[in-house]
Amino acid sequence: MGSANMYGKTVLVCSVLFVALIVLALRIGHFDMTNGEFLDVIADTVTNSLRPDEELAHQVVFDIRLPRIMLAALVGAGLAVCGASLQGAFQNPLVSPDLLGVCSGAGFGCALGILLFNEIGVPAAVLSFIFGIGSIVLVFFLSGAKRQSDMLSIVLSGIIASAIFTALISLVKYVADTSDQLPAITYWLMGSFTNASFSTMVYGAVPILVGTIMLLSVRWKINMLSLGDEDCRASGADPSRIRWTVIAMSALCAAGCVVESGIIGWVGLVIPHISRSLVGPNHGHSMPAACIIGAIFMLAIDTVARNATASEIPVGILTALIGAPFFIVVYNRMRGPSA
Repeated sequence: MGSANMYGKTVLVCSVLFVALIVLALRIGHFDMTNGEFLDVIADTVTNSLRPDEELAHQVVFDIRLPRIMLAALVGAGLAVCGASLQGAFQNPLVSPDLLGVCSGAGFGCALGILLFNEIGVPAAVLSFIFGIGSIVLVFFLSGAKRQSDMLSIVLSGIIASAIFTALISLVKYVADTSDQLPAITYWLMGSFTNASFSTMVYGAVPILVGTIMLLSVRWKINMLSLGDEDCRASGADPSRIRWTVIAMSALCAAGCVVESGIIGWVGLVIPHISRSLVGPNHGHSMPAACIIGAIFMLAIDTVARNATASEIPVGILTALIGAPFFIVVYNRMRGPSA
């Protein structure tokens, strides 16, 4: 009962914070407007009575900032749910889409798509998914995951997969056209929502939504994996099927995130830990909480990234600056006190 009450309170507080952050993100930016002008644009747009002198402000708020806000929240939620589900499936709190090589694999697929097709479209999205799921399958077998694998094997296998696909990304950058393709690939790999629009969201939004919904639908089954494979089978569930579902849907979701925003690391590692610390280890509660906390986190980071300096800071840089120290803290806690 206490856990359920804490879950309800957490969701309520996060929902209010999320709405407030959306309003703040719509309001602030390099395009200057007063609070009164902002409220007038919102009200006149809702009532379909927009004045000619408000058209520029309307375009900034609804055509530039709104799709960016939606995309940032969607990517943050997707990466957080991927991380929470993978940590539960592998029973390893240090597992995340980027540590398992999913982001690097999907990043290579998308970079290859830019090289071959000169744009991030459907072919790049397909390649991103193929190499994203290929990377996690590689980790799955390198770590000996047919049986219960230890934490070190999984992390090291992820490092190997990431290294392979990072090298392949470097190869793509080496052969790319230096006047057009190379700058596009380099900037995109740092992670950014600069090019967000309602028209470009279609490539990544569908796989992110499908993957996130599917992962949330099996969150109760992920709890069974904590019992061990034998007890899980005795409960009537197939642990292999659950893991493969989580793997496939995580790869689909992470690939969609990479297509939309480039490689944004650490979110899938940091947010699930925050969620579990707030609502407990039950995936029935922690995964939905991670979803909304991830959306809040990414929206807050992106708002800082586009307003902190005159030139926009890539989002991936800020998440790495936050995530890396957090990883050190988590790892030291798991090691326990030294002898």
